Amino acid sequence: MAAPATPPLAPAARGVRNVVFVEGVRTPFGKAGDKGMYAGTRADDLVVNAIRELLRRHPELPPERVDEVAIAATTQTGDQGLTIGRTAALLAGLPKSVPGFAIDRMCAGAMTAVTTTASGIGFGAYDIAIAGGVEHMGRHPMGEGVDPNPRIVADKLVDPTALVMGQTAENLHDRFPEITKERTDAFAARSQERYAEAVKTGKIGPELVPVATRSKELGWGLATEDEPPRPGTTVEQLAKLKTPFRPHGRITAGNAAGLNDGATAAILADEDTARELGLPIGMRLVGYSFAGVEPEVMGIGPVPATEKLFQRTGLSIEDIGLFEINEAFAVQVLAFLDHFGIADDDPRVNQWGGAIACGHPLASSGVRLMTQLARQFAERPDVRYGLTTMCIGIGMGGTVIWENPAYNGSEGAK
Repeated sequence: MAAPATPPLAPAARGVRNVVFVEGVRTPFGKAGDKGMYAGTRADDLVVNAIRELLRRHPELPPERVDEVAIAATTQTGDQGLTIGRTAALLAGLPKSVPGFAIDRMCAGAMTAVTTTASGIGFGAYDIAIAGGVEHMGRHPMGEGVDPNPRIVADKLVDPTALVMGQTAENLHDRFPEITKERTDAFAARSQERYAEAVKTGKIGPELVPVATRSKELGWGLATEDEPPRPGTTVEQLAKLKTPFRPHGRITAGNAAGLNDGATAAILADEDTARELGLPIGMRLVGYSFAGVEPEVMGIGPVPATEKLFQRTGLSIEDIGLFEINEAFAVQVLAFLDHFGIADDDPRVNQWGGAIACGHPLASSGVRLMTQLARQFAERPDVRYGLTTMCIGIGMGGTVIWENPAYNGSEGAK
C-alpha cells in the first residue's frame, strides 16, 4: 500500500521572517542587600516599570498587538515567581488577552527570553513580543531554596566547585595561567573608567527607567542612576582586595560583577509589522546559539557558543564590529578575547564599560547588552554586525549576532 501523500502546508503558514529589536530599557541597577536602594521595592514592580516605559515610549504600538510577554528570573520564588511574565503583563496594564510566561537560563534568562520569542516571531507565531528579565538578589540570593540532587557530586558528574560561580572563575584562571590577576584588575579598572565616561557623555542614561523607592530610614525616593559603579577605581586599589574564593586567589569583588537588583525589557517584532506600525528598528537578528561546557569552567561558555554561531551564519570574528560581553568576571571576558586574538583594551569591546561597573542582576543582563549594542549601532553606520555574549551558570554560554539597520556599506568596522 502506497504511503499517503504529505499534506500541503496550511494556507496560513508563513516562511521565516526577519526579526528586529525595536528598543530596550532597564531600571537603574542597585546593590543587593538591606542598604541597597531597592531593599524595599518588589522584584515584580521593577520589571513592571520597564514594561510600562516601553509602552509609554511607543504610543504607536497598540497594546493589544503584543502577542507574548516573556520575563526571566533565575530564582523563581516569592515576588519573582507566579509565572512572572503573565503577572507583570497584567500589572503593566496590558490587555488580559496578552499571554505571558516565565523563563530561566540563569544569567542568560533575558537573552533566552529574547531568542525564544524571536524564534516565535520568525516562525510566524507572533508579530510582536516583549522580552526581559528581573533579579532581586537582595530578596532572593542565587540558589535560594534550591535542592541540588546529591548525585550531581556523588556520581562525579561535575566538580564540586561547579556550583560556586566564584570558584569556577578561579578554575578558569588555572586553565589559562596567562590570564593573570594583573590583567583582570586592569580590565576591571578600564570597565569602571569607560562606564563613567559613557555616563558623563550621555551614552548611558537615556535607556534608564526611573523607579520609585522606599526606605524605612529615608522614606520615598527615586532611583535614576546605577548604584554599583565605583568611579576612579585604580589598579592599585584593586590589587589590595581580598580573594574570598581561594587563599591567594585572583577573583575579588573588584574584578567581578557584584550582587545586584534590577530589571530589563525590550520590544521585538517582525520587521514588516514594525514598519507597518511605525516602530523604530534598532537592529536585526542574524542568529543565536547556546553551548554547554564543563560546569566547573562555565566562564569559557561564550567561546563555543560563538564558534557554533559562526559556523551556522557563515560569519567570522573579522565581521564583528562591536562586542557587548557580559562581565560576570574579568577572567571570563579575557578568555574570550584571547581565544579570538582580540586585545584586552580593544575599543570595539564593551566601549561603555560593563557589568563590573554597572552591575549584573543575573537574568536581566542579556537585554542590557542588547540595548547598549542597539544604541551603539545608531552611532556607527560603518559597523554592520555586532555580537552580544555571556557565560551561564552550570556550564553554558550564549551568543547572539545582530545586524545594524543603519549600516551604510563603509569599511570602518575593520
